[in-house]
Amino acid sequence: MTMNAISRSQIYVLDQDEALDFYVNKLGMEVNTDQDLGFMRWLTVNLPGDPEREILLEKPGPPALDPATAEQVRELLTKGALGGYLFMTTDDARKTHEDLVAKGVEITDEPTERPYGIDFGIRDPFGNKIRIGQMFPRA
Repeated sequence: MTMNAISRSQIYVLDQDEALDFYVNKLGMEVNTDQDLGFMRWLTVNLPGDPEREILLEKPGPPALDPATAEQVRELLTKGALGGYLFMTTDDARKTHEDLVAKGVEITDEPTERPYGIDFGIRDPFGNKIRIGQMFPRA
């Protein structure tokens, strides 16, 4: 048996509508699935042209978490002590940075040249950390 792809990742968000606005309207992602399952809202986004790799924007709660644990996760997320990481690439890190600044996205690290490329950091409204990099060709 061989695994051949990562199809979904998950991050916690406190408000799925706010998350949708951020990931679609500020970062330029597309809604992949927005489905009310009854016990939860299954909300995923993906980069344009890459619908096979989704990010689940999950509100802490059932069925994954009992109410007490969900409250702890919400508290930690609000404090900035708990957050997921996303790593994305771009063809032009400096231009992408300028575009996101113009949209009011919180920048945590300015574009910096590193051995692997040029990258910078942002944070979503819930404390999740996002790195965006322009990768140099591998030698």
